[in-house]
Amino acid sequence: MLPFAIAIDLDGAGAHPAAHTRSTEPPPALLTGRRIADTVRAAERAGFTAATFEDAVTRPGADGTGPGGRLDAVQRAAFAAPLTSSIGLVPTVGAVYTEPFHVSTQLATADLASAGRTGWIADTDADPAAARAYGRRPVDGAEAVATATDAVEVVRRLWDSWEDDAVIRDTTTWRYIDRDRVHPIGFSSSRFGVAGPSIIPRPPQGQLPVFARLAAGLPEGTDIALVTSSASATRCLATAAGAAGVWLELEVALDRAGVPAVRRVADLDERAPWTPGTRGRYVGDAAGLTTLLGDLVGQVDGVRLFPAVLDEDLDEVGRAVLPELRRAGRFRSPRAGDRLRDVLGLPPAHNRYTHAPHPHTAASGHDATTSLQEVSA
Repeated sequence: MLPFAIAIDLDGAGAHPAAHTRSTEPPPALLTGRRIADTVRAAERAGFTAATFEDAVTRPGADGTGPGGRLDAVQRAAFAAPLTSSIGLVPTVGAVYTEPFHVSTQLATADLASAGRTGWIADTDADPAAARAYGRRPVDGAEAVATATDAVEVVRRLWDSWEDDAVIRDTTTWRYIDRDRVHPIGFSSSRFGVAGPSIIPRPPQGQLPVFARLAAGLPEGTDIALVTSSASATRCLATAAGAAGVWLELEVALDRAGVPAVRRVADLDERAPWTPGTRGRYVGDAAGLTTLLGDLVGQVDGVRLFPAVLDEDLDEVGRAVLPELRRAGRFRSPRAGDRLRDVLGLPPAHNRYTHAPHPHTAASGHDATTSLQEVSA
């Protein structure tokens, strides 16, 4: 059983299509660095396990109900990285039509900036609009999952292509890396091929945790499956597909300032209806959500909350729900310096190349602790 995690999505003004009408910021301000900083810091102060950043090629608010755009999810996570110290940062990244080499370097950079607190949601959506945006051939659902599986494998091989001690920074010979500890990956499939090593060092976690939505089909290599049902059959299906854990996606709207959540949602629905989707939804008081999340401990390994109005429901969950769960011993917030893999209870990510002997160590009989001076000789 993995430690119970509680993440919150920080996309836009909230999950409700009329959330921007209740935001403390005007729509243009939702697309600024200050907004990212304010929301992610608020989520960290509240003690959430992770902040997630939704993304898609389709422009949000195109129907006139929202701010009309969003910033790239990986860039938002990378921007938030040096501004935070404990909260995990998990952007959604297309894994079907995007270039996996670039995905690997972008995510590794975010993990370096966050000192090991970044994960990623591998999006397996086969949306034809995304294919057109990337200039790629549209694929069906099965091929999308297969392509995402290849992409996850390539990304992981690229992260392993630099051993952890590959950077030597020798000032005598001006060598930055030990080339014997940097490996070409040589991946080839019917969909694409990637040769050579990464262009940046291995990220602090070694392998960033991979999340994916079970409904869209889990690519191989998924660590955490995102599901819309907490039934035991869902857990069995996810673990059978190779995922180590299961998180439930849940939309939430809470009572606030004496206004019942049902009334809050009804007022928002008058502007734009919040149509039920595939995610679960809770509308009620904080005590009821606390009980629901407590009951989910043992059924799933965590939840990913989508607040109806970010500026209101994030505060309510952080003030009235998380403290009660911590007091009951049902949840623990991450601490400064914790790496996301450790917080999630995932095993250490061993580099697939570290078992290979290096020419300089084989010749001298020294082990991997060879001094900098010896390596540079």
